[in-house]
Amino acid sequence: MLPFPSISPRSLAAGLLVLALSFASALPAAADLPGELRARLSAPQDEIWLGPIASDDREVLDTFYTGRRDAAVWFDPQGITEKARQLSQVLLSAGEHGLEPDYYHAGRIAELIENPGEESRAELELRLSLSLIRFASDLDSGRLDPRLVDPEHYSYPQNVDRAAVLPDSLAASDIWVYLRAFQPQQNEYVRLKGALSHYRSLAEGGGWAPIPEGETLKPGMTDPRVAALRGRLLLLGDLDEAAAQSVVEAGSGAIAAPAEGEAAAAAAPGESYEGVLVAALKRFQHRHGLTEDGAVGPKTLAALNVSAEQRVEQIQLNMERRRWMADDRGGRYIFVNLANFDAKIVDGLDTVFHTKVVVGDPYHRTPVFSDTMTYLEINPTWNVPESIARKELLPKIRENPGYLAERNYTLLASWDQNAPTVDPHYIDWSQISASSFPFRIRQEAGAGNALGRIKFMFPNEFNIYLHDTPSQSHFARSERAFSHGCIRVAKPLELAEALLKGQEGWDLERVRQQIESGETRTVSLDEPIQVHISYITAWVNKDGAVHFRNDVYGRDELLASALLGDRS
Repeated sequence: MLPFPSISPRSLAAGLLVLALSFASALPAAADLPGELRARLSAPQDEIWLGPIASDDREVLDTFYTGRRDAAVWFDPQGITEKARQLSQVLLSAGEHGLEPDYYHAGRIAELIENPGEESRAELELRLSLSLIRFASDLDSGRLDPRLVDPEHYSYPQNVDRAAVLPDSLAASDIWVYLRAFQPQQNEYVRLKGALSHYRSLAEGGGWAPIPEGETLKPGMTDPRVAALRGRLLLLGDLDEAAAQSVVEAGSGAIAAPAEGEAAAAAAPGESYEGVLVAALKRFQHRHGLTEDGAVGPKTLAALNVSAEQRVEQIQLNMERRRWMADDRGGRYIFVNLANFDAKIVDGLDTVFHTKVVVGDPYHRTPVFSDTMTYLEINPTWNVPESIARKELLPKIRENPGYLAERNYTLLASWDQNAPTVDPHYIDWSQISASSFPFRIRQEAGAGNALGRIKFMFPNEFNIYLHDTPSQSHFARSERAFSHGCIRVAKPLELAEALLKGQEGWDLERVRQQIESGETRTVSLDEPIQVHISYITAWVNKDGAVHFRNDVYGRDELLASALLGDRS
């Protein structure tokens, strides 16, 4: 073994000094913030201190700082700027929008501002810049791409110019005001923010225990669960304090002393279900899209027992949906809420028409999209979609070829425009299968037509439209998902009147006359109108009432998994 060379302490010290100086020259000096920023922006992904970062955002940061010669935004000669502290507070409050503060590094940023150090300045600078870009974009257009969450959601939010966010923020004296301009400029969104805060406070206060199951509680009955029901309705705002107290006092005074030798049979104080308590439950049922019968049956009990935490989540999901929507839906537009089974015409800030609708059943879900209604058709014919003809009508025709004539259907040889008619009695239906079905089936205009007497057209790739229907019974249901995808309207004549208002020659009487003529007639709208088909399961009305609806299509569950992750 060769001996180690002999090194004097002086030589060793000199060598270490040279090594240290050469290492230091390879890194920016501690006080050189621009150099630190450039080093970090040029570093591999796992060394940039920012966690996962999209290549587009990294490019935005790189371009922005290159244009500034890597000068910092969030520091000045005195240290961390006031604007940086403002932004930190904004990010910490991201939960007000149903967004997760940690996605914007809010906790780490607050920690770095609270305990600043020379070695962490570049990290703080870049975290603030990246989070500003992300937060502004998410507020404006949503945290997620709707098409990646739900393939039946055809919204196309207008994306923020992410490259402009940082430069534009430099001119903003108040970062709170600057970012507020990115949130949806919709009254509905602002009201949802208030509801989120309220339900979070209920959840943080312990929420509520489930009301026990039992027989349907109807007005006039007595039940030990009435006390829990009264407390729930009071907590949710459907019953006010004074009314609640009157219920208790009335219940206490209703107990008569038993006669000598008789057992006490009267209800305990507060167990009678009647009066203002029934009225309060009907308000609750109205807010939840339930039949307003004042009875606590299985569906009403299930709604009462949804936890405060679940309601918080439901509001968060619908705030994301609102961020996907355009602020400008048109000065006058039709708004269909599939989850609420209703449609309305909105003119400015006012709802000028409202109707119940029937929407696609869970196997034929109506998609979410927007388009423009341009005409309506009076006494329409109906070309039965191939899927319905093959799966639903073919078995009935095999059994009885006269089925078609009985329901005013015409059989055509093909889907060619000029295809001749065919007599179904001359077809050997035993040789026709669903896969080999060549015919087109058309239902002629008339009272029994599946489209009723009017259809409202906004041509789209999904072949979805609004229409009348001869089947009126479904409109009496609280949940109305029964169609093959199109939207059946409970008040078609009134809708036609509202759409044609002011259009010369087309008042309600003229529409009625055209219907009675039996002749098919297309009426173009002088003013086409935007149609927005949405899926909203939580909203707040102008009167402050918070409404919730069931997730009939399972779209809340899809969005919750994508936006909130594993909640187990």
